[in-house]
Formats: sequence, C-alpha cells, structure tokens
Amino acid sequence: MGQYFRRFWQPVALSEELPQADGPPIRVRVMGEDLVAFRDSSGRVGLVDRRCPHRGADLYYGRNEDCGLRCVYHGWKFDAEGRAVDLPNVPPGSSYKDRIRITAYPTREFGEIVWAWMGPAERWPERVPELSQLEFATLPAENRFVTKKLQECNWAQSMEGALDTSHFSFLHMPAPSVPSNESPDVPADEKRLKWIRDDPMPRFSILPHDVGFVIGGARRADGRDIYWRTTQFMLPAHATTPSTLPGENYFGYTFVPIDDLSCWIYTYVWNPERPITDAERAKFRGGHGVIGEVGPDYVPLRNRRNEYQIDRADQKDRTYTGVRGLAEQDAMIQESQGFIVDRTTENLTATDAAIMRFRRTVMGGAKALAEGQEPEAPWRHDAFRLRSGSWIAAEGVSFEQVMMERFGDPLGRVKAKA
Repeated sequence: MGQYFRRFWQPVALSEELPQADGPPIRVRVMGEDLVAFRDSSGRVGLVDRRCPHRGADLYYGRNEDCGLRCVYHGWKFDAEGRAVDLPNVPPGSSYKDRIRITAYPTREFGEIVWAWMGPAERWPERVPELSQLEFATLPAENRFVTKKLQECNWAQSMEGALDTSHFSFLHMPAPSVPSNESPDVPADEKRLKWIRDDPMPRFSILPHDVGFVIGGARRADGRDIYWRTTQFMLPAHATTPSTLPGENYFGYTFVPIDDLSCWIYTYVWNPERPITDAERAKFRGGHGVIGEVGPDYVPLRNRRNEYQIDRADQKDRTYTGVRGLAEQDAMIQESQGFIVDRTTENLTATDAAIMRFRRTVMGGAKALAEGQEPEAPWRHDAFRLRSGSWIAAEGVSFEQVMMERFGDPLGRVKAKA
C-alpha cells in the first residue's frame, strides 16, 4: 500500500510551518520515513533524509543558510535536491563530494500545503504526474482555510469514518431537546438534524468516476421528499463532506500515513463564490465541524490521553457522546477501534456499502501495482476537481439526477475556469 501511495503527490507539511526563507527546519515523518523539511534562501522547500550521511547526525539541528542545510557536527551541507554542496573536512579537489547525496524528494506548494513526490527516483521528472487539482487549492488564498491535525490510528480507519454518512444519526447528534443553534459544531439546521435523526438507515448509491467514486446516502425528509447527503472519495485518500447546501462552505480532507499506527489529516474549507471571512477563520482556528481544535503542534487538545475530555453529564442530557467537537467525536471513535482495527471481527450491514467499496478500490489498486500495473488516477489530475454536499429531491429521482440538480454534473465534477 505504501508503494501505491507513493505514486500520488502527498501532503507533507503546511506552508505556514515554513514561514520564511532560511528559517528553522521542521521534522517530517511520513510514509514511515524520518525526514526534515526546510525553506532555502530562494524560498524553495527541500525535503531530505533526517540523517547526515557522514556520521548520522540529525539534520533537524542543522543550519539553514545560503541555499542549503548544513549539519552542525562537521559542516556537511546539502541543497534541496540532496546534493552535497560543501564538505569542509574533505580535501579540496576531491571527487568524494560528487559521490555523496542524501535522499531528497521533490516538492511543490499548492493550496498552502507542501506536497511531495515520494515515488521511485528513476521516474522523476519525465514520468511523474501533475498535482491533483483539488478545487480548494485552485482558488485564491482568501477563498480557503487550510489546517491539519494528528490522528493516532491507521489512516484507513480514519478515511472510513469520512465515508460513513450513516454514523451522523448517532455519533454527532445532540439530544432532541437541544436546538441546533446551541450545537454550533453540527453543520445542519433543525430540519436536516431531524431527518438524519429519524432515518438512521440511509439507502446508498455509489457512482464510479476516473479517480474514485461518489457516494449518495438517501434519507426520508418531509412528505415524499428525500434528503440526500453526498460524499466524494478520491484516490488514494481524499474525501469531501456531505452536508453542504448551496451557498455554504465546502469541507474536505486528505489522510496521509505517518506510519501504520498514525496519520495526519489535512483539512480544508473553501468557498468558490466568496472569500472566507475573518469571523469564519477565527471559528475554524478554534475548531469547528470536521476541523479539530489543535495546539501549536497540530495535536488535538482533546485526545486519547485525556479521554477526549468526555463529560458524562453532557452525554446523558445534551449530546450523544459527551465529547465536544465533531472532529473530536470522530477521532474518539476511530482511535477507540485500536491503532489498527481488526476487521476480521466486524459484522457489516448494508449501510457499510461505501466502506466495502473503499476497501476493494484501494486494495485492488495496490495489488495491481504489485503486479506491475501502474495506477491511472494520478495522471487524471483535472478529475480531482469535485464537489459534494446535500440536496432535497422528490421521491424516485435517481442519484445521477440528484447530482445534476445539485452540481450540474452527474458526478459532481467542476469545470476548470478558462
């Protein structure tokens, strides 16, 4: 699976973590590798092996200066491409410097995220795809908000939570006596909350597309109407949320393995019609909806070590979980399954249709790559420009027609602006 992920560009840091040229480097652990990222004198981001090849000192403690990262042990210096540019303890004129390199991965900044290509070195750059054109990243910076949070479990069970719209009828639900305006984290009004609460068994439809699939969960609304909540899954680990009605902000996330037992969740909000307001940004920085409340290190304030600050009185009288924040509720339940969930003990139902489709999709892609078949999705970079959200349709309207009514396209595709 790791090799499959490496065929796609992966987020490795937020641009805000490297705010200035020649500033402090940062530690990066991704795909089981310990790396260090730095912004060089020209503003380019380097992503290199943490260990100096001389004696193994940690380059995190290095000096970021004059377009390179210099080890403070003996002064060996490397540029953003991993080339040795200065070896002070090697005789001048020696060819030794030309033979010394450290692992370095090419990077690009897109949507205020630093992305890295971590695939086979021999494929760079002729056989490497363009960055996936997720809509949030293609918009002006004022139209988006981007952050990340640590999740202490395997990436796949976190992703499965994002694709499982049926759990909203329970996990995120306030008590029936609590108005929605007193539950500001819940991205739904009273009507939508009632429909979700009253119909805990949504009927699922799934439509494939070039880079994954779109999921539709249909619940009874008022009269003969049907309330649809749709979610996009894009390979290898991108998703969008299902609650947005026209005029509201869109939300999405990308799940990036740190190792087998943890992942980063890069979370983004965007609005194609207007800038994100200062008030909204302040709300997002404090945690809202799928955006967790995190500290300066992007570790959630409510986490497994403090039992997510669960309030049993609140659980009894006001909310289903007693945990504040949708993102924290998701983290609690996903992490409670174990660092890697034992799926052999599961007993799935019809409401797990998207979960089963997800597993077949990613496992099929990884297996095909192991057999020598390269994935096509990374090359279809424009196909990642997708939206999802909510819609109310008459009974009997097909999922394709619902998507046409909501987005003007049966799969939720967004046309690139000329």
